[in-house]
Amino acid sequence: MPRGRLIPVTDLLTRTAQDAAAAAHLLEGVVRRTPVERARWLAEPLGVDVHLKCENLQRAGSFKIRGAYTRIARLSEDQRRRGVVAASAGNHAQGVALAAALLGTPATVFMPEGASLVKERATRGYGADVLFAGTTVDSAVEAALEHAARSGAVFVHPFDHPDVVAGQGSVGLEILQQVPDVATVVVCLGGGGLLAGVAATVKHARPDVHVIGVQASGAAAYPPSLWAGHPVPLESMSTMADGIAVGRPGDLPFSIIRDHVDEVVTVDEDKISAALVRLAERNKLVCEPAGAVAVAALADGLVPVDGPVVATVSGGNIDPLLMLRVIRHGLAADGRYLAFTTAIQDRPGALAQLLAHLAGAGANVLDVVHERTRSSLAVDAVEVMVVVETRGRPHRDRILAALAGDGYVVSESPGPETPADGPGQTRENAGPAQGRRRRE
Repeated sequence: MPRGRLIPVTDLLTRTAQDAAAAAHLLEGVVRRTPVERARWLAEPLGVDVHLKCENLQRAGSFKIRGAYTRIARLSEDQRRRGVVAASAGNHAQGVALAAALLGTPATVFMPEGASLVKERATRGYGADVLFAGTTVDSAVEAALEHAARSGAVFVHPFDHPDVVAGQGSVGLEILQQVPDVATVVVCLGGGGLLAGVAATVKHARPDVHVIGVQASGAAAYPPSLWAGHPVPLESMSTMADGIAVGRPGDLPFSIIRDHVDEVVTVDEDKISAALVRLAERNKLVCEPAGAVAVAALADGLVPVDGPVVATVSGGNIDPLLMLRVIRHGLAADGRYLAFTTAIQDRPGALAQLLAHLAGAGANVLDVVHERTRSSLAVDAVEVMVVVETRGRPHRDRILAALAGDGYVVSESPGPETPADGPGQTRENAGPAQGRRRRE
């Protein structure tokens, strides 16, 4: 599909919905009908039933197998013999690799440098050749297109193709079947394939359902594109949610989302990591950052919702090392860590006295660092930075109040792996309110 040319909207919704129904039939016995789980921890503050569509439990760890298999299965025999090529940060790569293996088609996948090791290994494990190009998905796409031109392989776009959008639309059909009275559907948004497919199937069957897209604020190409009326590429991106870090909306998805999605909002890194932690704690779901953004938007009250609500948990492919960092980041964002500095007398027993006060407040001390050389300190004083574990923000506030009551002058500190220096931090980017777009 030529870049920069939007798809005519006439009958686009109907055609996409019908194509998604055909794709759902094609996918029977290939993909899993992923479960829908209740999320009571979200339902209580929102006052409506909330369900999670668990595509993190899909084959290859995300919804991407749906679109990839649909696209490759609809190729001619000659095209499948020549092979397919794709570009992805990981989830589309795995979907293409698995789909190609199931259909007996050679596959080459281009990934950006720094892509998740877990996703790279899984892609190779499904039998695809993996090559690296550039530092973004867009760079990998360019390299994949060049490879397709040289080799004759068919390029399988991660989101900007009718077959891919149709395959992803099967998620929407399952939502309608599993939660027939659904009133709001909240979907993660990168290039737009999943949101466009879900919006087409849901709105075609139930125009009254609100469909909402969610992007990471550090990689939010859709809000400025929607305001402009056409896809606008981002100049830069920074987010831990690599699975939806796409610099330019796809032409076909944009055409559907522009006219049939009710709202697009953005969430920052703190909210994404906190949602990932809550999904693990409360629903026992392993989720990658990109897969948690819809839940993050609900947890932070960014969108008005009618119930029942279904939020997509789109993927679970997360590197264990990143998971450790994101969990610590999420705990800090949720007020479960407190780092502070205070000055104490440089004499035996002063530190033990401070630690005793913390123990009395129920704080679990994780780390203590001394500083004696700061010029502003008195000769007989030492500054200590303490990191403690708390039971949440109310407990954190009680600890600070107790220290002040005991005479300590406390300054909060970012500390290790807190929101000020956690992975993918993007405080310089537009916040959620600036990323909203509501249909009038």
